[in-house]
Amino acid sequence: MYHKSVVHYITKVCIDILFYAGIVCCILIPFSSKWLFTYFNIANEKAVFMKSVLLISGISSVYILWQLKVIFRTLLEGNPFIYANVSCLRKIAVACLVISFIYFIKMIFMPTISTIVIIAIFIIACLLCLTLKDLFKQSIYYKDENDLTV
Repeated sequence: MYHKSVVHYITKVCIDILFYAGIVCCILIPFSSKWLFTYFNIANEKAVFMKSVLLISGISSVYILWQLKVIFRTLLEGNPFIYANVSCLRKIAVACLVISFIYFIKMIFMPTISTIVIIAIFIIACLLCLTLKDLFKQSIYYKDENDLTV
């Protein structure tokens, strides 16, 4: 009944690669002082702040990728319309909101145009995930109703 597509597997592999690369990047953030100083021209007093911003947003991004891994696992099993995926989408929305909040704080102290773009992207991603969450919840309701009818 359900056809597993090659695109699903490729997407899952990409999410796995990004997940493990994100973990490595988060681990390397505390050791990135010299690189932050030279490449971004950040002063010593702002380095701790930038490391905190990068670490919190990195952990949130890895968390988003973890939730996507959970969703793709159910997709590849052939039953994506379950309440666990609704919960995953809600958690992804909260993580997107955390990232946008962190970069809003960064914008107050270190304003850049790219920070504004990051804030806008993650607020839109939060709204998209909340919409998908409601869509999944409604489809689960219809699926359960259909299962009871048959």
